[in-house]
Parts: sequence; C-alpha cells; structure tokens
Amino acid sequence: MIMKEKIVLAYSGGLDTTVIIPWLKENYNDAEVIAVCGNVGQGKETEGLEARALKTGASKLYIEDITEEFITDAIYPCVKANAVYEGKYLLGTSMARPIIAKRLVEIAKKEGATAICHGATGKGNDQVRFELTVKALAPELKIIAPWRLDTWKMSSREDEIAYLEERGMEVPVKKDDSYSRDRNIWHLSHEGLELEDPANEPNYKHILQLGVSPEDAPDTPEYVTLDFEKGICTAVNGEKLSPVALLTKLNEIGGKNGIGIADICENRVVGMKSRGVYETPGGTILYYAHRELEYLCTDKKTQAFNEIASNKFTELVYSGEWYTPLREALSAYFDSVNETVTGQVKLKLYKGNIIPAGSTSPYSLYNESMASFTTGELYNHKDADGFINLFGLPLKVRAMMMQSNKNK
Repeated sequence: MIMKEKIVLAYSGGLDTTVIIPWLKENYNDAEVIAVCGNVGQGKETEGLEARALKTGASKLYIEDITEEFITDAIYPCVKANAVYEGKYLLGTSMARPIIAKRLVEIAKKEGATAICHGATGKGNDQVRFELTVKALAPELKIIAPWRLDTWKMSSREDEIAYLEERGMEVPVKKDDSYSRDRNIWHLSHEGLELEDPANEPNYKHILQLGVSPEDAPDTPEYVTLDFEKGICTAVNGEKLSPVALLTKLNEIGGKNGIGIADICENRVVGMKSRGVYETPGGTILYYAHRELEYLCTDKKTQAFNEIASNKFTELVYSGEWYTPLREALSAYFDSVNETVTGQVKLKLYKGNIIPAGSTSPYSLYNESMASFTTGELYNHKDADGFINLFGLPLKVRAMMMQSNKNK
C-alpha cells in the first residue's frame, strides 16, 4: 500500500487557505492535508474552523494557542527595540509569522510530514517570512507555495470564490467585504478593495474592527498609567496583569480612543509598494510609553546608537529574518540597554492622540539640580567656557585656515 504524502498547511480559515485544502488533494495525489492554525490572539476567527477544514478535505486541524509565546518571544523584543517599519508599521504580521512557522515545523516533525504549505502570494512578504523560518529550523522539509506554481490557475480572490462555489463548498468571506485581513492580539491589517488605489480615503466606518476613528472617539480625554520592569510592561493603571490580559486591556483602552490607526504605502520585501491600513491600539500605547521611559533613563550615546540598531533590527523582523544570528545578537543588546528601563509612565489619550502626562523611574538620569534654571551645586556655568572652546576648536581652526587662504 502506497502511503499518502503528508502536507502540513498553515491554515487561517480565510479564503486562500480554504481553497488550498481541496487544491492540494487534487494536485498531490489525494495527499493527507493536516491543517494547523496558530492562534496568536485572533479571537473569534478560530470559531468553526475545525468543521470548515474537515469539510474541505483536511484530515485534522490543530488549533495551537501560542498567544503568550507570541507576546513574550516576539512582541517584547520588538518593543524593547522600538521596532517600527518606515515610521508607521508596528510589525504586527511580521512578528507573528516566524512564531507560527516555528509551530508548523514542530507539528510537521511530530506528524512525519514531508512538506509545509502556505497560502501567501508570490507578491507578498509572508512567503519570505514563512519560508526563511522553515529553512532555518527544518531544512529537510519541502515547501509548497501554490501561488507560485503553474498548476495554480487562480489569479484573484474572485477566482478563488468561484473555485469554492463550483465545488459546492462554503465561501468564508462576503463578496463585498473581501478585504485581505490579518488579525492577532497585536494588530489587525486590511488590504484590498478601495485601499488598492492610494488616492482613495479608507472607509474607516466599514474597515475598523478594533476601535473607532478619532472623530468618533469620546470628547473627553482618558488617562492611563503603565508600569515597566526592564523594558517590559507589567501593569496598567496599577493592576498587574498577565501578558495576554495586559495587551487585551490596552487594546480596549486604545481602541475606544481612536489610537493606533495607520495608513501606509510600504515597501515590501519583494520590491513593490503596497497600501494597507493597520489597527494597533494597544501596541501604539505600549511603544509610546516605552519610548517615554527611555527618554528618562537612557544616556545620550546609548539612545543615539539605539536608533541605528533599531533600524537594522526592524529591517530583519520585517523581512522574516527572525531566526538569524544578527537578530538574536541585536535582541541581546536591547535586553542589556533595557535593564534600566523601569518605572511608570502616565499618558493622556484623546481622539487618536497620545500626550505624555509624566513619568518616573528609580533609574532616571534627569537631575533637577543640574537641569533647572536656578544655579545648583552640581553645575557651574563657567564650566561651559572650556567645553565650548574645545567643542568648537575644529570649527575655529577651519575658519582660520579659510581666512588665511583668502588673504593670500
């Protein structure tokens, strides 16, 4: 008896991966398709997935709750690094993909599978993120990327919907709401429909799911305090919470105040630009508070180098280079410089805006005696004379040289 090939599919229950299950069986000799959904906090999206996966031909479905692992192993390192791509994108999908792919590899080895399949298109970033993780953790596994194969005859979401309808299978999206979305506990992304034309304003009333637009936020500000220990937020409004509960609470607070909505035309790994709308309410608050505490606790030279290291770190995360020596080394650096990022930050939230409202830390480098306009014991104004003379010496020498040459 010939054993069927076992293929592990990264399964979300969305349109692409719903189509891929019957497609794999039709194109890989009735292979056994084992669907794996990495639950990284996408909420109710996991409801009904098992029935859908089995109906479309999967032999089984794993729903793996890796939400806390996602926060502690991916989100925390990115917060410590202040990792923001192109000034707007807080890396919600980028951070999650390697964590999900790691679990796919673990299940593939457990099941004795020979291949891992994903539904990322040949135009997107996720194909790179999934496949680099598999190559780093299980180079022996084959990778199946249907969108890049000649046997894949579908070229649009409309084609995929037609494919399912022809086979009498349930279509998991409405035709008038077929945004391409990715949701986890950190963010919700939206692509497609009117967003494909950068000239169009996003229809926020139709798009937003994690919160409201700034215009619809309350007319009174809301204050929130965040406590940090070594760069990690441990409490909100004085209440110590688990990683999942804490981020859930920040999402609720941020969402109702219109915080964390970003509309960006970003540069994809594969070279093209794409337009997306991101909702990251809790994450935006977390990043802002962490940065405020750094301003208080980090010395000038370290703060300047953090910017350089953060840019490289962000580039690696966005490109899916998570399981690499350089990313791991940079994380070790950021762990070190966050040793003193401990304290409390108070923020005022108002109609999409975050306004600092005070911060304290036992490691604060702010010294009132030095910084105040009144003369203190620790600082003598006359000390500035020698400093400026030395600091400005290169400028003075150059000016003297220029004058000397001009007078010749």
